[in-house]
Amino acid sequence: MSSFPSKLVEASVNELSRLPGIGKKTAMRLCLHLLKQDAVVAESLGNSILKMRKNIKYCTNCFNISDSDICEICANPKRDHSLICIVEDVRDVMAIENTAQFQGIYHILGGVISPIEGIGPNDLNIEFLIEKVKSKNIHEIIMALSTTIEGDTTNFYIYKLLKNFPVIISTIARGISVGDELEYADEVTLGRSIINRIPYESSLIK
Repeated sequence: MSSFPSKLVEASVNELSRLPGIGKKTAMRLCLHLLKQDAVVAESLGNSILKMRKNIKYCTNCFNISDSDICEICANPKRDHSLICIVEDVRDVMAIENTAQFQGIYHILGGVISPIEGIGPNDLNIEFLIEKVKSKNIHEIIMALSTTIEGDTTNFYIYKLLKNFPVIISTIARGISVGDELEYADEVTLGRSIINRIPYESSLIK
């Protein structure tokens, strides 16, 4: 017999608990909170989620989430379009943007190479990056992937593909501890890591 007083509440709790970081107890608190609010609050929440899911786009230039085909960063003529920062996902773009220390544009890979999880180079937005370097006036590529084994593997793979092109390849300074995700780094540390970036070759173990 279900411990829930309502099948409707149970269904809502089950759906909310599918979200990352949301357990059954938290989901129950959220549901009970919504029940105490005016119906318009729940309707607004539901409609905003549906609208986001239906209308969100991915920038055709960098794969950032956007309301239009080209994201605001790529569309901004004041950004340095010859400077590309390579990141794993959208959360990293948000983290770096919060530092206000980077004025270039981004390229979101959509993940990192991870054989254990079955993610290979062809599953990432790497080929488009290479084409971008070939066809556009790119001055520098900054590797800003998380300092994990998977991140380092992906950095090295991309480096091998780009090393013969006339482009500077750098990596963020190790102000970010090994194993850290960029999104969890504080803004000052992350900002300094970008400003004090080093040539990628210098980061390799000789």
